[in-house]
Amino acid sequence: MPQQKVCNSRPWLGVSSRINAHTPMILFALGVGVFAGYGSVVFRHAIDAVQVLFYQNGSDFLEFYDTLPWYAILFPPAVGGAIVGFLTSKGAPEAKGHGVPEVMEAVALRDGVIRKRVAAVKIAASAICIGSGGSVGREGPIVQIGSSIGSTVGQLLKVNRTNQKILVGCGAAAGIAATFNAPVAGIIFALEILLGDFGFAAFSPVVISSVTATAISRHYFGDFPAFISPVYELGSFWELGLFPVLGVFSALVAVLFVLTLYKMEDLSDLLDIPSVLKAALGGLCIGGILLMFPQIMGVGYGAITLSLMDKMAWGTMLILIFLKIFATSLTISSGGSGGIFAPSLFIGAMTGGVFGVAVHYLFPAVVPTPGVFALVAMGGLVAGTTYAPITAILIIFELTSNYHIILPLMLTCIISTLIASSISPGSIYTMKLMRRGVDLRDGMEQNILKKYKVKDLMQPVPDALFEGASLKQVFETFRMKNAPYLHLVDKKGELSGIISFRDLRSVLAEEYLDHLLIAKDIATTCIETARGDDTVLVALHRMAEFGICQLPVVGVDGKLIGTLREQDVLAAYDQSVVGMQLQDAA
Repeated sequence: MPQQKVCNSRPWLGVSSRINAHTPMILFALGVGVFAGYGSVVFRHAIDAVQVLFYQNGSDFLEFYDTLPWYAILFPPAVGGAIVGFLTSKGAPEAKGHGVPEVMEAVALRDGVIRKRVAAVKIAASAICIGSGGSVGREGPIVQIGSSIGSTVGQLLKVNRTNQKILVGCGAAAGIAATFNAPVAGIIFALEILLGDFGFAAFSPVVISSVTATAISRHYFGDFPAFISPVYELGSFWELGLFPVLGVFSALVAVLFVLTLYKMEDLSDLLDIPSVLKAALGGLCIGGILLMFPQIMGVGYGAITLSLMDKMAWGTMLILIFLKIFATSLTISSGGSGGIFAPSLFIGAMTGGVFGVAVHYLFPAVVPTPGVFALVAMGGLVAGTTYAPITAILIIFELTSNYHIILPLMLTCIISTLIASSISPGSIYTMKLMRRGVDLRDGMEQNILKKYKVKDLMQPVPDALFEGASLKQVFETFRMKNAPYLHLVDKKGELSGIISFRDLRSVLAEEYLDHLLIAKDIATTCIETARGDDTVLVALHRMAEFGICQLPVVGVDGKLIGTLREQDVLAAYDQSVVGMQLQDAA
């Protein structure tokens, strides 16, 4: 009997089911875009309101600073710093700093779960910090604000862990898009830096959120570039050859920025004073700098525009490179709340401005417009600090709407990323996490093991034997406990050795030794231990290095508090993996 061919007479059913599967996430992403878009609007208005409160003027600081008395410039950053220090210490400590690393950590280690209060605290703290004079930007805060909104929506709707992360990316993309009027850059930022996933399942919701938030932002603030850029056309092939050199300089300055930021954080940690006072002192120092160089206040867009239009002296730009690095690092390390993206744009504009003046002086026929180097170096600094060249290229293009710079911009950003990443192991975002022991380059397995502490999985304090016990007592204890190891302690209760069956073999065949030796004589006294606060990953590496299947756990006083067994670690790992698979299937 010939085999009959079965045809699907209703192919539209398969298409319909696939559409239905994606519909909920599209709707959720639309909601996140709306909330994050309005969150961005509220945030920008909050910054303006705080500036009016402190300076009685909401315009660019360079337009009115010379009308203010000295004390009206010196003290507002200190007052704002004190308020920010109080808000973050009492409300949400993770709202301190530039925000993006905290979001990356939440995506990598906590399945995108961010506390619900973070968005409100971040809006208030960052608006006060920026509006009162802090030398930080608004992109880091809006990423954390948008991500917190996306995370909250996911938690309320009880989506699975994969979709939870995607909604966090949706919030971040919406925040960037609405803040900079840059929807494409917002999408790439979320996919390249936060999610590391360009697949369709993540791409589609992120696009929806970004477009939605941009539409809301344009309704309130208009649709125009953030910067007025110089008209530029590539004059000759030789001119294009200068931009890789600019990429090298951008990378070196970017590395200096990153190293200065975290060195100052280390120095700040050494100051054992209340967080409110520390932030106030940092703000007071910023106020002192503002008296002489008002360009470093806040996002600094006014100074960036002057640099792009060749209206700033090269000596001033050279000083501002180092002052902005110092001022931003001081603001963040002392407890301020704000982003490093706008400062990177500022530092890049000044670096490129100085470079442009220099090459224009050396090659006036080849370099007719020095300001274009300031524009391109903005992308170079962003790429060199974030290690995200695609985001850097797109955001500079969208901030200026100038397609003529795309070739030199791509060259500079790629060279800057290559040089900076070869010098420093982490970007300005990942470096903060690496200093906490979180390496996002690790796979899922290692991140699972990093979530557990030794104290979470260790067994209760095992029965320990006094190190002066006789061999007869050792034999009897092994027989009664049926344990592979015995732990020895001294008179103070501190761990002094371990006896295994292997250690017993050497004395079993010898007669009369049981009357001559004590437990410590046959024990292994050079032993590896773990602390309760160690990660399980560290403990496993130690087991593998020494070929053992368990580690004694000791307290800070050296006393035995438990034991970590390899079998318990594997059981916890399997349980975590199964739990994640069940969540994804839900």
